[in-house]
Amino acid sequence: MEASTYLRFIFSLVLVLGMIFAAVWAVRRWGLGLMLPRPSGGKAGRRLALVEALQLDGKRRLVLIRRDDREHLLLLGGESDVVVEPDCVAPRFELPARTPETGT
Repeated sequence: MEASTYLRFIFSLVLVLGMIFAAVWAVRRWGLGLMLPRPSGGKAGRRLALVEALQLDGKRRLVLIRRDDREHLLLLGGESDVVVEPDCVAPRFELPARTPETGT
């Protein structure tokens, strides 16, 4: 085989791989027209979320789950799963109210 055949093969392979990566990038960037639109904000329709997880040892971990406006602390793994703290209220952070400034 000639060197030009090898060069043409390598160029074609690089071109095809580049087109695949460009298509993947475009789908991630703009999405497909066939996909359903997400709710506003991306998480407006979700009721369940994993807030935080902490690995205690090789088998067990603590998991904080949020459902609606409540949080539940679970201990997973080991012999059985345990609800450590059920139905605790999720913390709400609010900005302090602004007071009018006194001017001279």
